[in-house]
Amino acid sequence: MSKELKLYPTSRKGVLLELAGTDDLQEMARQVRRDIIRMLAMANSGHTGGSLGMADVFTALYFRVMEHDPHNFWNNHDKDLLFLSNGHIAPVWYSVLARSGYFPLDELNSLRQVNSFLQGHPASESKLPGIRIASGSLGQGLSVAVGAALGLRLDSKNGDVFCLMGDGECQEGQIWEAAMSASHFRLGSIIGIVDCNNLQIDGEVSDIMGVEPFADKWRSFGWNVCTCDGHDIESIVSTLETIKASSDRNMPTVVLATTIMGKGVPFFEGSMPDRSNWHGKPPSKDDAIKALAILGETVFGDF
Repeated sequence: MSKELKLYPTSRKGVLLELAGTDDLQEMARQVRRDIIRMLAMANSGHTGGSLGMADVFTALYFRVMEHDPHNFWNNHDKDLLFLSNGHIAPVWYSVLARSGYFPLDELNSLRQVNSFLQGHPASESKLPGIRIASGSLGQGLSVAVGAALGLRLDSKNGDVFCLMGDGECQEGQIWEAAMSASHFRLGSIIGIVDCNNLQIDGEVSDIMGVEPFADKWRSFGWNVCTCDGHDIESIVSTLETIKASSDRNMPTVVLATTIMGKGVPFFEGSMPDRSNWHGKPPSKDDAIKALAILGETVFGDF
């Protein structure tokens, strides 16, 4: 792309802003949801439900749990890695990347625009700091995480490899091939996080192609399994920090995070069949104004 992305001038090292308190993390998650609403409404395109549903998990990761360096992304290979396999929820990722200092906030105005760095699905060719691979062809992200973890091992690096997936995505056979490989190679650095909202674009996961007994499946493939409430930031942080601090990291771990699609805006959460409609539907301007009022802000289109 001919356009150049200018980063914030800063002398800080590591995370631009680490939020230690639960209240601060909750407020950041609320801000991330406001970002998502504005981005999608301005673009009039994109995925609302899953992006809102994972705001708490992404906030916990980028502002408390992960070791990452926003201002040395391309050169620093000693930090944690994150891969978003279900790439259609890119807006939530773009928000936390901007809010933690990877690129200027005003770039969020460009979601899905021509020549934007913020494409509808994460794209490696955009050279956007924070993103290493293109994603959104469902089922592929965990394979990438396996390769990354093997590479870190070869290079004697100690970073953890996070891979975020959807529960509907786990109907894909490639997920289970990668899961088998991760346990075979004893890749304890891999931490998978599954967005368990029981919804996909055609309806409920349990109706389309049930994945239960889900936890038992992961265990049978040699993974450690944890569960948490994907909207309880204390639970998310505690679960992930316990995994990272464990002295027995010889097998991969998956966290099954129970979430609600559209969380934070009641009329996006809704009831079936409306909930699944918001999987890939952006809010109208009127919807956005109402949603921002619920989230504590009435301004539209201003980051």
